[in-house]
Amino acid sequence: MLEGLFETPAYMQNRELSWLKFNERVLMEANRTEVPLLERLKFISIFSSNLDEFVMIRVGSLSDSVLLGSELSDTKTGMSVKEQLDEVYRVIAPMYNLAGHAFSSVMQGLLKHGVEFVKMQDLSGSELKTLKSHFIHNVMPLLSPSIIDTKHPFPHIQNKQLHIAVTLEKKKGTTFGLIAVPAEFDRLIPLDGKGTRFVLLEDLILHFADLVFGSYGVLEKSIIAVTRNADVGTDEELLDEGIDFRQHMKALLKKRQRLSPVRLEVGNKISIELFDFLRAKLFLEPAQVFYSTAPLDLSFCLSFGRYLDKETYERLIWQPHVPVNPIPPAQRNDMLSLSSGKDMLFSLPFESIAPFLSLIRQAAGDPSVLSIKITLYRLDAQSKLAESLILAAENGKEVVVLMELRARFDESNNIEWASRFEEAGCRVIYGLVGYKCHSKLCLITRKISGRISYITQVGTGNYNEKTAKLYTDLSLITANQDIGRDAASFFKNMLIGNLEGEYTHLWVAPSGFKTNILNSIEKEKQKALSGGTGRITIKCNSLTDRDIIEKLVEAGDSGVEILMNIRGICCLVPGLPNVTDNIHVLSIVGQFLEHARIFCFGSGLSADIYISSGDFMTRNTVRRIEVACPILDQDIKTRILWMLDVMFNDDTNAWDLLSDGNYILRKPVDHENPRSSQSIFTLEARNRATLMPDDADLSRSGSAGLSLFKSLKKSIRSILRLKVETRGH
Repeated sequence: MLEGLFETPAYMQNRELSWLKFNERVLMEANRTEVPLLERLKFISIFSSNLDEFVMIRVGSLSDSVLLGSELSDTKTGMSVKEQLDEVYRVIAPMYNLAGHAFSSVMQGLLKHGVEFVKMQDLSGSELKTLKSHFIHNVMPLLSPSIIDTKHPFPHIQNKQLHIAVTLEKKKGTTFGLIAVPAEFDRLIPLDGKGTRFVLLEDLILHFADLVFGSYGVLEKSIIAVTRNADVGTDEELLDEGIDFRQHMKALLKKRQRLSPVRLEVGNKISIELFDFLRAKLFLEPAQVFYSTAPLDLSFCLSFGRYLDKETYERLIWQPHVPVNPIPPAQRNDMLSLSSGKDMLFSLPFESIAPFLSLIRQAAGDPSVLSIKITLYRLDAQSKLAESLILAAENGKEVVVLMELRARFDESNNIEWASRFEEAGCRVIYGLVGYKCHSKLCLITRKISGRISYITQVGTGNYNEKTAKLYTDLSLITANQDIGRDAASFFKNMLIGNLEGEYTHLWVAPSGFKTNILNSIEKEKQKALSGGTGRITIKCNSLTDRDIIEKLVEAGDSGVEILMNIRGICCLVPGLPNVTDNIHVLSIVGQFLEHARIFCFGSGLSADIYISSGDFMTRNTVRRIEVACPILDQDIKTRILWMLDVMFNDDTNAWDLLSDGNYILRKPVDHENPRSSQSIFTLEARNRATLMPDDADLSRSGSAGLSLFKSLKKSIRSILRLKVETRGH
């Protein structure tokens, strides 16, 4: 078991600490020697980016609560806001040591491949001379150093912008200074034409800082970064109905850069004088200052590969993944007809988002299509989907876009697309005050032979072509007219601001989502109490909703077997004797970000299975607009049940949550044939595309489709020697 950083919880865990455990699992991927070196470097960068966002949002929110004198306590553990902050700071501090160790380990590994991040003190004389000339002529003219004294006030330090902090010697004592590292510069400076040896820009500026301050002597220097509270409110100001929402969001984005500091990161140990000076100017406590031996900004890790030659790069990454288009080539230009037949399920990123994009593109120009309505949360900056929606509007279709401008850190991109949609003639609405629209729903309305018909797409992930290659998600396309009528009612309700709409099949938050979940858990509980077999299988990203947790514990205590694949936050502790010993929780962290939400109540084909945009978090169940859709097609049910079995038998990327609140990484049963669910799904997608003939009739009967899928599973199991335990499915 990998050593954890956390004290033992009792019944439920604090959500902030549980999230930090998830980020620790992300960081642990960087220590796995079987992971290619550049992929390990990416995991360190993802860990760092995750932590930045956590500090900006969650720590920022808690800090505000302390300033406001809030007496609210955590509903799971009873911890006060101050106690939560203290514990968060305690847990974060050693994570910097783990990240530094992981970065150093990866650097040692890269060195064996001729790739080196060189420290300034290790440069040769000629290299140092060349870099000094580069600094003087190309870098120093663009620097804006600041001394800080009675005539030069402490400057505003932008959120996460790197700075060099210095202690300066002058005639009468000492003073302090700052140099902002220009954001427009490339962080990586190659030392040779081969692109294998580099220094970092901030290290270059740090080394030559004494040249910047002229007659002042530099007594000490360090790289620093300030993290600011980014938990910008949006709803309180919207009560004035005359406000322009887009202009309001633009103002909030500017405000985010100037909010109060909540963390100071320092690149090396500094004197108590400089430490106290920076703390005082930033109004921070000692616990809010963290030291890092890894670079304070690791964003360059995600694009580092572009500096390397092709041969070196390919040795250091996973084999490139290309999502498979499961639609036979001969039928890809007829997605409207295909979508009007048998239900189709696409498993991203193993399968491509291309069929859905083709569907919208074809709908944009088809005479039978009257309207396209869609909810958008995050879009690619170069979105083919958005271009198709614009084309549809230009072709005279009614296009309704429910655009969420409050998608955290994607606000600017969404504002830009909203403007373009409106200019093209789309009807754009921005959701409801107090409720983010996080649902993933698209409705195509057609008129065929004088009758209205619907094609509905429901997904678990964003309509973003970039993340569709990185996140595991499910996308259902159905011509079920009852589901289509529900989707039509949903968009109508959103247009008139009605959150209390009634639906036949869809579960819609905030009105019916949570109620239906609780009722479904209760149904399985009653099965168990009456002597039957109750079973609940859940896959989602987070579990924090106290009502759902208590209902699950109650069901488990009644004999219901509960299996949960919770990627991130899990406030429920499983395996506690006589309390949660019927509940089993795992977390999969792998090459792709686990993102799909699947709710399965019951066993086998008689189970009620839903896919959803929403997690079991209070923000999803109560404060967001979410949609869960039932799986009614028996072939698709069979496929999802098999996928769940594969996930719960993963012995490569699965971490089991123990009764002490810690996670342990599973070990492969057969080291020569590890059972990685993501690898299996990749192979499954390739095999499905290979086994499906070009002239396959995708709208064929369920029995034929089921026969193909069973033969496909047999083929995959044979290849991988996979023995999937059915667990009653």
